[in-house]
Amino acid sequence: MLGLPNTIHALLFDLDGVLTQTAKVHGVAWKEMFDRFLRDRDGAGFTPFDPRRDYDTFVDGRPRLDGTRSFLASRGIELPEGEDDDAPGTPTVHGLSNAKNDLVLQLIREQGVETYPGSVRYVHAARAAKLPCAVVSSSANCEDVLRAAGIHDLFDTIVDGVVAKRDKLAGKPAPDTFLAGARALGVAPAHAAVFEDALAGVAAGRAGEFGWVIGVDRVGQAEELRKHGADVVVSDLDELLDTPAEGTA
Repeated sequence: MLGLPNTIHALLFDLDGVLTQTAKVHGVAWKEMFDRFLRDRDGAGFTPFDPRRDYDTFVDGRPRLDGTRSFLASRGIELPEGEDDDAPGTPTVHGLSNAKNDLVLQLIREQGVETYPGSVRYVHAARAAKLPCAVVSSSANCEDVLRAAGIHDLFDTIVDGVVAKRDKLAGKPAPDTFLAGARALGVAPAHAAVFEDALAGVAAGRAGEFGWVIGVDRVGQAEELRKHGADVVVSDLDELLDTPAEGTA
């Protein structure tokens, strides 16, 4: 028993915060990058990036550029888009985003990548049940993170930031990347389950009319996950093992 309706035939997992403990690494990198920018712009009296409220509301689950734009807009700050190869820290959307990415890669090199053991147990159970599995992440570093965590081979396909850019897929909360993951696994959205910890990701699963949306609450936002469209909320995926869901046989 995987705690899913018996109409579910494929599983789509977000990466950061669901499978790997890299969400906190991203949070640290976003804060360091934005605080550096805001301090240079506004001086010692700047209002820091809030690693809980600002992260959850404006950047979590979104593609990197969209996260940068969203947070800047929340502060009423307009910057030029710039170019892909802007030097990290350049006061453009691309420059700030590149700085954030450099910080994430540095932290991953220094600290490595930890998984959530309960989530890995769940994926192993899904594979034992012969359910196809995909990772759907806005991260352009998804493949590297999966390999560093030692779980790359558990998944049939990956739809990440690289694929989204190549195929011009809108980022979460739009459902486009999850829909691409379902297509790659050969299932209709109604027969696929989405596993997400981000509010934007849960909203994407609901917008795509997926058959079951599981919210993973790592930071005490269970009610918000439900409001954004989660059918069920757990603190780790292994809570679903041997737990019947509505509609199961």
